[in-house]
Amino acid sequence: MSGITDAMIINAAVLATVLEADLGPHRKIGRFRIARPLLTAGVFVSLYITGFATHGTGLILEVAATIAGLLAGFGATALMRVYRSPRTGRAVSRAGYGYAALWIAVIGARAAFSYGSVHWFGPQLAHWMVSNAVTVGALTDSLLLMAVAMTGVRTLGLAVRAARLPGQAVTTPGDVPAAVEVPVR
Repeated sequence: MSGITDAMIINAAVLATVLEADLGPHRKIGRFRIARPLLTAGVFVSLYITGFATHGTGLILEVAATIAGLLAGFGATALMRVYRSPRTGRAVSRAGYGYAALWIAVIGARAAFSYGSVHWFGPQLAHWMVSNAVTVGALTDSLLLMAVAMTGVRTLGLAVRAARLPGQAVTTPGDVPAAVEVPVR
């Protein structure tokens, strides 16, 4: 497959995975919900990242994209409500239109950049990359690191917020346990 096709597949997979898992009210927070996005990200990292830039503009680009992904992940986490279900006592979440709009905007921008790099501004991007000694690998890694950082912060934020919920949980297999105080001896 071509690089653009790979990028579009990654973007679609990340968007579909996250929105399917999070949109709507009373979405159960269990081990699978926490693990699935991390496993999806891990698969893409193992398939597409061959080595990170260790200096120069490529490294700066990778770090900047990772920071952008972290910030977007914190924004997504802030748009999701985590609470204990009044019916079951389990940790659940609610995400709505704002949450979906953020994910669609970020992944849409990444997809537009990937498409544009081939069809709209390829020569200009190539000139910039040569002038700044940025490899195609560093550019690809940057886009992937952004997606992984955003997904990772969303996933870990969800797990931490669920674990810190007050009150007694009704525990069932697959649930993220509520925080429990253990007496110190």
